[in-house]
Amino acid sequence: MSQPNDGDNDTQQSRRQTPAPSRGMFTVPAPIKQLFDQFPLLTYPTNDLPQRAPRSRNAHVLYVYTSEEGALKGLPSYNPACLKWQAYLKFSNIDFRIMSANNHASPSGSLPFIIPASPEPYKHKQPVPSGKLQRWVINNSKTAVEEPGDLRYEAYLSLIDHRIRRAWLYCIYLSHNSTSIAEPLYILPTSSNPFVRLTIAQELRAAAEKELAKFSTVINAETLYNQAEEAFTALETLLGKDDWFFGAARPGLFDASVFAYTQLLLDDGLGKGWLDTRLRDALMPRKRLTMHRNRILDAYFPDQS
Repeated sequence: MSQPNDGDNDTQQSRRQTPAPSRGMFTVPAPIKQLFDQFPLLTYPTNDLPQRAPRSRNAHVLYVYTSEEGALKGLPSYNPACLKWQAYLKFSNIDFRIMSANNHASPSGSLPFIIPASPEPYKHKQPVPSGKLQRWVINNSKTAVEEPGDLRYEAYLSLIDHRIRRAWLYCIYLSHNSTSIAEPLYILPTSSNPFVRLTIAQELRAAAEKELAKFSTVINAETLYNQAEEAFTALETLLGKDDWFFGAARPGLFDASVFAYTQLLLDDGLGKGWLDTRLRDALMPRKRLTMHRNRILDAYFPDQS
């Protein structure tokens, strides 16, 4: 039985001697008031944010595929869709940092997405998915790069979005590189459970096959690699002797789209290394594209270069 608090008897006696106040609309019934008098309301301090949560929202945060170390150092993402926008934000002088994430963390179901900066630490703005990132950058950068009005733009962009991307999907998820690159980058970090890892590996492979099946009922590696090589040759010719595509004074979204693949294909340290090198070999002789990639690394990713 717990001991009574000092002064309980005096308190009860004083209540009996005090005339009862008139009962108004907001008067608390006496039994309830006595209960809360014994258990006064406490205001607890605000909980700390989780360790991985942004401590300061004065910078935009781009969520991409990357390692924890890559996020801390701002290294290029190992995913071309993410790296494209990471580079474009740098080209547009947007002050941002990156954080590691996966598709399950994205409101749209895919990466990347950006959470704009907020002056209030606990007030989050709506995330911007990749499909709206270009317009967002143009609206939030004083030096955003407008894409050229060249009639060839869409035709050459389709070489990247279709031919090179299809070859990349096969190269990373369906060739021997699935164990040396896809597995350590996309599968092993997600879980230590072997059944979960197996399921994710099967899902990645099935997704790549489904995407490639949109263009051909038969997935032929040689055809995919040959088409990608032709695309690299066309892009090399388009670049010519210029520093940036379409003779621009500064790199733009098209440059970022090309860099997203050339950087990763030329990265010796990607995953555990390249086992199937055919797509990489198709790019290596394109010295102008290689120099284009190196210019971007030197100017915008000095730690990587």
